[in-house]
Amino acid sequence: MTPTASRPIRLSIYSMPSHLPVVRAAVEKACRQAGFDEEAAASVVLSVDEALTNIIRHAYKGADDQQIDVELELLGPRGCEGLLVRLRDYGDQVDPSQIKPRDLDDVRPGGLGVHIMKECMDTVRFTPAKGGGTLLTMIKRISVKQEAGK
Repeated sequence: MTPTASRPIRLSIYSMPSHLPVVRAAVEKACRQAGFDEEAAASVVLSVDEALTNIIRHAYKGADDQQIDVELELLGPRGCEGLLVRLRDYGDQVDPSQIKPRDLDDVRPGGLGVHIMKECMDTVRFTPAKGGGTLLTMIKRISVKQEAGK
């Protein structure tokens, strides 16, 4: 069954790095169903992986027994206009204005997850979740270039 905009794919995982490959595979499959080319699909998968890593590292401070909800929704009447990704954690709420990419002139390992997400996705929005935690909403739309290559 192919998911449609009215029937998103929903996963709930623990904050364990070993669960990330399962989410990456689901995101890659959803990107293919939406019609993304290989490069665009890889950028969405990378963005989701970075976001989940940040949730584990920052919202849950490395704890591996916390819940993360993942929702993937194909956009458009035929599911081929793009992909909406929602990641919801239940950690400490963070002021969205404090979530900023690190200055790229600050050369050192790590700390580029938010920058990667904002470069790869069309929309990246952090909002406090009802009942605690944070809801990250990211959208990637099919580009005109990708549609021409089909």
